[in-house]
Amino acid sequence: MDKQKIDVAVIMGSDSDLPTVAETLKIFDKFEIKYSVNIASAHRTSEFVKQCVNSAVNNGAKVFIAVAGMSAALPGVVASETILPVIGVPMSSQSLAGMDALFSVAQMPPSIPVACVSLGKAGAVNAAILSMEILALSDKTVAEKLLQYRKQMKEKILQKDKKLNESGYKKYLEEMKGNL
Repeated sequence: MDKQKIDVAVIMGSDSDLPTVAETLKIFDKFEIKYSVNIASAHRTSEFVKQCVNSAVNNGAKVFIAVAGMSAALPGVVASETILPVIGVPMSSQSLAGMDALFSVAQMPPSIPVACVSLGKAGAVNAAILSMEILALSDKTVAEKLLQYRKQMKEKILQKDKKLNESGYKKYLEEMKGNL
């Protein structure tokens, strides 16, 4: 594990989660958020999970993101090892389409909370934004970057609305199909 100062520690239960976790990391890179990332299984490497949590805390982490599928125990295990906020990202699975992971993350027992975001890629993006909102409570630079991000999102939607109303829905749909 890297010994540099970090803001957010990301722990995923499997390397198969990496394509989804990459969505989180891309946002952190864009916003210059310092992070660590590890693969650690709540069931198969429980002691390593504890090491990852302790190392992240020692390196200054203020928020954890734990990504897991199937029984999705990882977010709860991470939460049991720290008093820092933990955001759980449930992953889809072939057998139950991610419902098992969603319920596991959302149904934590009292006193060990985990914030649960949506499944998969949308959850990875939301976990990044939510963690930055937490950081923004004490970091004005992160707060300003988030305000700019929201402003850019608003502008993009308004531009799309203008284009739709100028060109009509048929032409707009044709152009959308061309961009796929």
